[in-house]
Amino acid sequence: MALDRADFYDAELARHNRHLRVAANVGTEDRVLDIGCGAGQTTREAARAAAQGEAVGVDTSGEMLEVARRRSASEGLRNVTFEQGDAQFHAFPTAGFDLCISRFGVMFFADPAAAFANIGRAMRPGARLAWMVWQSRERNGWSDAIRQALAPTTADSAGGPNPFSLGDPAIATGLLNVAGFTSIAFVDVREPVFYGPDVDTAFDALSNLYLVTDALARTNEPPDKPRQRLRDLLEVHMTPEGVFFDSRAWIITARRADG
Repeated sequence: MALDRADFYDAELARHNRHLRVAANVGTEDRVLDIGCGAGQTTREAARAAAQGEAVGVDTSGEMLEVARRRSASEGLRNVTFEQGDAQFHAFPTAGFDLCISRFGVMFFADPAAAFANIGRAMRPGARLAWMVWQSRERNGWSDAIRQALAPTTADSAGGPNPFSLGDPAIATGLLNVAGFTSIAFVDVREPVFYGPDVDTAFDALSNLYLVTDALARTNEPPDKPRQRLRDLLEVHMTPEGVFFDSRAWIITARRADG
């Protein structure tokens, strides 16, 4: 039973998604911006809730956006659009949105200050944001466990994607304040990530992720050895409901300053 990449991400974060949906509390007439929307699950959910408004999803992956467009069309959604671009530079309409959401899509900017300022300009005065980000690496054992299984003697690569860049509330608060946001709050979310209904599916899905391909590229071992350690790790985390790893996330909420 294989999951494609779009389905994998949605399944991996299904338990987290419920928390984000509640925090976003999309209004019927809201204009919603979804940053790092991927295959558009959260964008489509926002569009359904904003029946008299609209939802716009932005992502850098053209492949994922094609999936998002197909799925939106198949669901008959007419108030949702998808745009390819990096939110750090993307030309959003000034004060064009009432709400900005993101499910693990705002941690990877090369210049987060510039990205947050750009997003801030796209929000009307008083607009809300609800973002989900990973807490610190130390609180997300899945990352180190997988890396250690694959390359136990190799340090992390420098300059690669850092999913934990907003794990420190002080850092995130500082960036948002400078970008013109106030009333910043953090809610602790403790939910497991789901990697598949069985070990084979989880192994196939993880084998295509940057976390795994990066670690394998930096080890001198024959590839069968780290891959077997990864499979053994997944066996340890197999439950009656599938392969789960503990995780910790923040939901960040804030408001765009008036005036």
